[in-house]
Formats: sequence, C-alpha cells, structure tokens
Amino acid sequence: MPRTPPTSTHTRALRQIAAPARLRESLALNRPLSVRNACIAGLQVALAVVLVSIALHYSPWSDMASYGGLGALAALFGRFAPLAQRRRIVAMAGLQLVVPVALLSLLGLSGLGPVAMLLALAVVAGGLASLAHRTQMGPPGAVIFIFAASAAVSPIDHLGILVERTAATALGAVAAWLLCLLTDHWRDLQVRPPAAPTPAPAANAPAVPPLGPGYAPQWSLRVAVCAALAALAAHAAGWSHPAWAAIGAVAVMQGAHLPGTVHRAWQRTLGTVVGAALAWLILSSSPNFWQLLAAVAVLQLLTELVIGFNYALGQVFVTPMALLMTALSSHSGATDMAVSRIFDTLVGVAVGLVLALLLSSLDDRLYLARHHDRR
Repeated sequence: MPRTPPTSTHTRALRQIAAPARLRESLALNRPLSVRNACIAGLQVALAVVLVSIALHYSPWSDMASYGGLGALAALFGRFAPLAQRRRIVAMAGLQLVVPVALLSLLGLSGLGPVAMLLALAVVAGGLASLAHRTQMGPPGAVIFIFAASAAVSPIDHLGILVERTAATALGAVAAWLLCLLTDHWRDLQVRPPAAPTPAPAANAPAVPPLGPGYAPQWSLRVAVCAALAALAAHAAGWSHPAWAAIGAVAVMQGAHLPGTVHRAWQRTLGTVVGAALAWLILSSSPNFWQLLAAVAVLQLLTELVIGFNYALGQVFVTPMALLMTALSSHSGATDMAVSRIFDTLVGVAVGLVLALLLSSLDDRLYLARHHDRR
C-alpha cells in the first residue's frame, strides 16, 4: 500500500494553513468584476431597506423593521444575470429568506429550549446550504439565508409574532423584487461571472472535482455539523448571541478549497473586529431610528462597493450594518452586541477552519501544498 506523501498529511497542512503567507494573501486586493453592478445591487438593497423600515416604523409593527431589512437582502443575488433570470433569482432568494424565518419562529413558538433551537438552526442551515448549492444561487451564498434564520431563534409566546416576522420579511423581499424590476436595466448586462475555478491536480493525483449540484448532500451535512458545533460552543461559553458563531463558521466554509477557506477565516476575523468597533462607536452615541436607518443604508452600499476588492473590507462594513439593522427594532444592549459579535465570530471561524481541515480530502491537501510551495 503506497504511503501518503508527507505534504498531504493533516499536520503538514496545518503548518501551511498557519503560514504568514496565508495572511498576506488574504489581504490582497482583487479587481472586482463590475463596480457598476455592485453599486446598483447595493442601492437596490439600501432603498428596499429604507422604504420597508419606514413603512413598518409608522405601523403597529415597528418592532419588525429588522425583519423587513432581512427580506430586502434578496436583491443581493443574481446581479450579473439577464433580466428575466434575475427576477426568478431574486424571487427564489426572497423565498429562502422568508421560509427560515417562519420555520424557526414556529419552532420557537413550540417551546424548544436554547440548545434545541441552536440545533434546529444548524439543521436548517444545512438545508439552506444544500438548496443554495443545488440551485447555484451564487454570491453572496447561503450565509445570507442562515443570517435570516438566526434572527428568528429567539423564543416567542404567541402566533401573532410568527405572522408578523414572516410578513415583514416577505414585505422586504417583495420590495426588493419590485425595485430590481424597475432598476435592473441600469446594470451592465454584458458582464458575466467567471466560472468557479477547479484546481489543477497535484502530480499523480486525480483532479479535485468541481463542487457541482451533486455535491449538495455532502455540503449540507458539513454545514449542519459545523454550525451546530460553533453555536453550541458559543452557548457553552455563555455568550449572548451563539447563532452568530454558526454564521461565522459557515461563512468560512464557503471557501471552495483549503486556501480559500483560510483566506475567508483571516478576512472574516479581521473585518469583523474592525467592523464591530465601528458599530460600537455608532451605537454608543445612542442614535435614533432615522440615524440608524441612514447608517444601515450607507453601510449596505459601501459593503457592495468594496467587497469585490477584498472580503475583509466588505466585513468592515457588513458587520456594523447587520448590528445596526438588528438595533432598528430594539436598542436594548445595543453596544454589547458589538463585543459579542467579535467573540462569536472568533469561535465560528476557529470551528469552521478546524472542521474544514479535518474533513479535507487528500486532493484538497495536495492542492494546498502546491499553492504553498508556489508562495
């Protein structure tokens, strides 16, 4: 039986993951595919968030403004698709935002405890990842849908809250769809996203297969296990938002292969720390609803403008945007959320990275070794 080459062992891969070169690579700037399309997607989401939040603010359901913002995130998907296809993608994304909110709210109504709710979130996260992968939804990926699901893990005591959460999320998704319908002609319709890269095989090793739709069941299980471990670890530590750890873990695992996973880990960590500090500065000034809403809109646009250059830069703005969106509905413990976000993200990143290494295939590790040697 042939021995495994030393460069393919988990121990050697761990040293290559921890190499300073991985940090330098994660900070490199890329050339975005289309700044114009990114700007338009950011404006579509920002405008949908503003319109829906204002409508809910002046309604009897003002505490549901953040759920309306969640639904508006549907406009992030399909920004390079042809007009008719974009409408289908945004509608599908809206559905994948609404259903998890309704499902987790229903489970919260049933009286499940915190641990059971986190496990349910992990199962839902695996299903959402599988669905997004099978339908090839594209960037920003399943983490957006899991973010929506995580907003509904808090327990509720009557059916009306379930209906309000679901309706507010659906209202945001409908607003996003309508705005895309009205403004999509401004996009550069000639731009097409590049095909997902498939690493060349190492010497005497088979090619790493592309992660096509058939990979969805495996991906679903990995995401569910990763989300559960991260969320339960944060819960055991006594932190107030353990669902955020699950989001961080899944975001790291969205890297197609080990080098990409390491880059995501560094970028998620560094961007979240800076972004959480920015959120703390904003929230500590006790902003009112209108100031929060303006900040959310600006941060959403900035996120889409810079995330194509570097994922860490995007996290600098998306982190405070997410925290401020949550604060639109409730200001209680707002500044504490920023600190919690850092700790939860660190746990999620660590769990995601360790699990990605432990579950890596021989071909993944050989590809990492080749990548490391070239640096």
